Amino acid sequence: MHDEFLCHVTAYGICGGRRVGVPLGTYRAPTLALALWWMRDRAAWMAERLDPQPEDPAFPPNSIAPVPDTVPDVPSMLRAWCGDAAQQELVAEELAAGKLVRVATSDDTTEYELLAESVDALRMQRTAAVLGISAA
Repeated sequence: MHDEFLCHVTAYGICGGRRVGVPLGTYRAPTLALALWWMRDRAAWMAERLDPQPEDPAFPPNSIAPVPDTVPDVPSMLRAWCGDAAQQELVAEELAAGKLVRVATSDDTTEYELLAESVDALRMQRTAAVLGISAA
């Protein structure tokens, strides 16, 4: 069983003709349950910021405009992933097996990525690389 997990959230876009990643958060989770909670929490956090409510007094009048129906609905996709018990179970199984988990979605300008991996699996890979053996 893997006991500790490193989790990341990153947004990727194009700037000056190059793909650029902007870190949105990192968490070293001491348990599998906390890794899953953090990933769901960050997905919901991104969804809320990408899809704010226009009536929120924090936004000046007419500062938020709807996007066309042709633009992928990233906030809805993130919310759906958070609420999908089967997906959460699959992520838990993959992480428990020491595999890297990547959840990604994108709209027409940005890719949003949640990553999680076992710290133990990373250590084993590094040790195997130093010793010159396969970790697979």
